[in-house]
Amino acid sequence: MSTPGTVTPARHTVTVAHGDGIGPEIMQAVLRILAAAGVPIDLEPIEVGETVYRRGVLSGIPDEAWESIRRTRVLLKAPITTPQGGGYKSLNVTLRTTLGLFANVRECRSYTPYVASPHPGMNIVIIRENEEDLYAGIEYRQTAEVFQSLKILSEPGSEAIIRYAFEYARAYGRRRVTCMSKDNIMKLSDGMFHRVFDRVRAEYADVESDHQIIDIGAARVAAQPERLDVVVTLNLYGDIISDIAAQVAGSVGLAGSANVGRDAAMFEAIHGSAPDIAGKGVANPSGLLIAATQMLVHLGLNDDAERILNAWLCTLEDGIHTADIHREGLSREIVGTEHFTDAVIRRLGRTPRTFPAARFGAGGIRMENLYGPVRSSQKALVGADVFLDWSPPDRDPVALAERLTALAGHFRVHLISNRGVKVWPGKTPETFRTDHWRCRFLSPGGPTTVADVLALLTAIDAAGLDVIKVEHLYMFDGVPGYSLGQGE
Repeated sequence: MSTPGTVTPARHTVTVAHGDGIGPEIMQAVLRILAAAGVPIDLEPIEVGETVYRRGVLSGIPDEAWESIRRTRVLLKAPITTPQGGGYKSLNVTLRTTLGLFANVRECRSYTPYVASPHPGMNIVIIRENEEDLYAGIEYRQTAEVFQSLKILSEPGSEAIIRYAFEYARAYGRRRVTCMSKDNIMKLSDGMFHRVFDRVRAEYADVESDHQIIDIGAARVAAQPERLDVVVTLNLYGDIISDIAAQVAGSVGLAGSANVGRDAAMFEAIHGSAPDIAGKGVANPSGLLIAATQMLVHLGLNDDAERILNAWLCTLEDGIHTADIHREGLSREIVGTEHFTDAVIRRLGRTPRTFPAARFGAGGIRMENLYGPVRSSQKALVGADVFLDWSPPDRDPVALAERLTALAGHFRVHLISNRGVKVWPGKTPETFRTDHWRCRFLSPGGPTTVADVLALLTAIDAAGLDVIKVEHLYMFDGVPGYSLGQGE
């Protein structure tokens, strides 16, 4: 019964997967801490992972587990074991792609002097786009010599991850968001990501922001991570730099991770199920506990997250350590999973002396703010890039240009490139050439039609040239929607 005049906090139902290996031990520890802190959540346990795989469910997720996750929209998951061989699918990948968990959030922090790290001031969060980019997995072999992988970025997807980064910074009391891209080279795709960042950052004047090229940004993650706070970036870059950050932090076992979407979210430790120590009562529950505090902030239970995280920091400061983080001269007591859990519970309500106290923002992350208005553009077809598999002995681009000019009809042959480098017009005898050619045709009379492009392709095919791919060239609001060739 609540006291008159008090507001009873809304309760949240959370799906819980106890996992494999050390999973059940560390999940029990985390749930004990949440209960002791009085967190207003109800638990809905599911079975996923190794035992489900062994029953013949190749995804490791039975139907009843899907029903629970879709009902609660929040999953707290302990590490699971994927059996070797047998066609078993990655449970994490299945969850991310099926549920649209577009944001991967990994906190990488040093806890010196209690955990060894070369970067005592490191406290960085990598927010990685989780669905697009090269990880779309669209690849082709087009010729005997050339393979292609498509980098797919969408403006709505980019806006969602960038807005999420700023919302995260507000919710977690972070000071700065840094965008990392390679827009000096990929001016359309990464350039769009940078432009969206610049547009969105103007709406978050209370959060500092900047942009860095990914190569120098990755170097700073490795060498000067204390200069960074929240980093938002694309899928491939984020995958790489989040591993760099975890390595240099020196505390992989203490790191939590979140995969967040519009309709669901999953929270977990980044370490594995460690079957070699399962059942021995020595596992460190910290990574999963950190993930649970991320979950609480996601739910808007920031005060509860602060109390738990501060109690955990006090436990580290007091030298109550599990064996994996024990350091001679700093650890006062080596304890197992249960005693470590008890130590955190005893310190609920305390704030750390050495570490900065956890302070989160006023509310959770507002998922409804992630997408801006739909934007439309005037689109006009102005030509086509026709890709050929062509491999005569001399591979002479001048000879190819002469053949194509005779077939161009009302189009004009504007450019021939090989591996992206312009080889015609002009002479470039030093440029190495493969059997893969991009031939750009533009319509000098203004916009053209798909029927005109099809007529061009028919003429090229009838001449015995091997067309392997076509990309239409569009203008959007008068601006080319295609890149120039290197050297053009």
